[in-house]
Amino acid sequence: MLRPVLHIVLHVVVPGLVARLGWPKQTARAWGLMVATMVIDLDHLLADPLYDAGRCSLGFHPLHSWAALGGYVVLAARRKTRVIGAGLLLHLALDGIDCLWMSCE
Repeated sequence: MLRPVLHIVLHVVVPGLVARLGWPKQTARAWGLMVATMVIDLDHLLADPLYDAGRCSLGFHPLHSWAALGGYVVLAARRKTRVIGAGLLLHLALDGIDCLWMSCE
């Protein structure tokens, strides 16, 4: 029960820390945009079952794929979309940490 709760908390807290460090003059805006990137989790609605606590989302859901990762890198490389790209990459990194944690259980 701890892992899923901590996973969600990290998806809110870590973007705040990154926003504070990366965009100190626009922390609230950057944090809001990065938290908004959690919308990529809508691809979980395509899965059956909808939620599986033991499933790693990386490579399973379309917006959590290697192809999507490439698009997120492009977004992060462009100045106008950097915050959104950073949020998406951070989201995948946090999901990756969750996958590692699952493999250790």
